[in-house]
Amino acid sequence: MSIDLLSLTPDAARAALGQWLAQRGEAPYRVRQLFRRWWQRPVARWAEATDLPDSLRTALDAAFPLRRLMLRTHQVSRDGTEKFLWALEDGEAIESVLIPEGKRRTLCISSQAGCALGCIFCATGRMGFRRNLSAREIAGQVRELIMRDPALKPTNIVFMGMGEPLLNWDAVDTTLTILNQPDGLGGGIGARHITLSTVGILPNLAKFARRPEQFRLAVSLHAPNATLRRELMPIEKKYTLPELMDALKQFRRRVTLEYVLIGGMNDSLETADQLAKLARPLEALVNLLPLHPGGAPDLTPSSRAHMLAFERRLKQHGVAAVLRRSRGLDISAACGQLRVEVEGAMRGRSKVRAEEHAHIE
Repeated sequence: MSIDLLSLTPDAARAALGQWLAQRGEAPYRVRQLFRRWWQRPVARWAEATDLPDSLRTALDAAFPLRRLMLRTHQVSRDGTEKFLWALEDGEAIESVLIPEGKRRTLCISSQAGCALGCIFCATGRMGFRRNLSAREIAGQVRELIMRDPALKPTNIVFMGMGEPLLNWDAVDTTLTILNQPDGLGGGIGARHITLSTVGILPNLAKFARRPEQFRLAVSLHAPNATLRRELMPIEKKYTLPELMDALKQFRRRVTLEYVLIGGMNDSLETADQLAKLARPLEALVNLLPLHPGGAPDLTPSSRAHMLAFERRLKQHGVAAVLRRSRGLDISAACGQLRVEVEGAMRGRSKVRAEEHAHIE
């Protein structure tokens, strides 16, 4: 039976590979030699590892096949944002978004195919939940970019693509280790450059908080009171806003609160005052995100004047707030948008646009 090394932590993968090599009578140095070829200097298949004997490469293909994500669609925006739609082995598809900004290259990655949470402003939520991704499929979004061009290696990773990371905790937990360890992807990405975005799945949020690394946390809030949040995000019925805020008070690191501004729903100065009361005790950063143009059919983006007034009001309360600009407006850069559009084109359906989830400091 073959073993998927790409779904194991580096330590577990090294142990499995070392045992297999020892049974074959291979020299111990082969472990180090091979280990670099799936994360640090990844190869698409063992045949490309030409520094290995042919017989060993053939045996590796049978015992440890390197399974791929297949690029289905690639879009490049005038502002440099790149959107990737990856096809999975079972016919599902997931998205990644690469956002260059100066020396930073932020990659938003997916943790699920689809999403069960049904937030009304998100195209991924509208498609429903398909399945969880394996660690290989999550980390593979980064691996594929490095194989495509080593210069594309992200400096920052955000679990802010399709799906809710904390509803797929075991695979995400493993992926965090793969991304962060020095012998992991591309030599490792610093914990402070890896952000997990969640609506607040409290049991697994506690598990994430117990990890010793300084990973960053972003919370999809989008409303400053439970009544309004329930209208926008059904998860409020299970994990309430007061419970979520209590959990965040126990978090040892600075929290980012994500807030999509929707015209006439959550963009009044009164809601800004309420949001400030939540953010200030946490000393949280508030990320204000414009609703992607078009949004959901029944939602309206806030005007520029409303967004600026909302940001000013938060700052008047002493809250750190940043109004983000939309990226990739000329491509399908919103979360879940490209997949929905590709599937719609195949079925003769119209496009669905949604809020963009691709900005984090």
